[in-house]
Amino acid sequence: MGDEKVKEEAMRIIGMCQVLPRLVVFDLDYTLWPFYCECRSKRQMPSLYPHVKGIIAALKEKGIDLAIASRSPTADIANTFLDKLNIKSLFVAKEIFSSWTHKTDHFQRIHSRTGIPFNSMLFFDDEDRNIESVSKMGVTSIYVDDGVNLGALRQGLTEFAKNQNAVEKNKQK
Repeated sequence: MGDEKVKEEAMRIIGMCQVLPRLVVFDLDYTLWPFYCECRSKRQMPSLYPHVKGIIAALKEKGIDLAIASRSPTADIANTFLDKLNIKSLFVAKEIFSSWTHKTDHFQRIHSRTGIPFNSMLFFDDEDRNIESVSKMGVTSIYVDDGVNLGALRQGLTEFAKNQNAVEKNKQK
């Protein structure tokens, strides 16, 4: 499926949702691309998972901000790859640094930079420990085992809506 077809389908999925996140946050390694940055050289040309460009384009077109939270020890390589892929400018926050905190520091910084509440964020990552710790902050967090794709987007938006409905019900009590 080409980028335009993926974008069309992503737009359809997004359009079916009553509530949308204000910010979608992505991990990099094995989430947006199928490798670890630290195992690559800046000279190499990176590639994204097949659905990523279309999904990112659809989210941007719908006015949803994007950010990156990556525990990469090679931020320089990650940033070079984002440049080479022509997607670096699409992200309002890029928190790429080595950390032992399961991304909670990354999310604190993203929140400080954007002012967006944790419960208005949707996060995709390939590591359970990050999903667990970030979920505890109130972020809707989705585990991906083969990169971000249309199925993960649908699941993420569905979970986000459920979490928002639960928040609203609690407010009414």
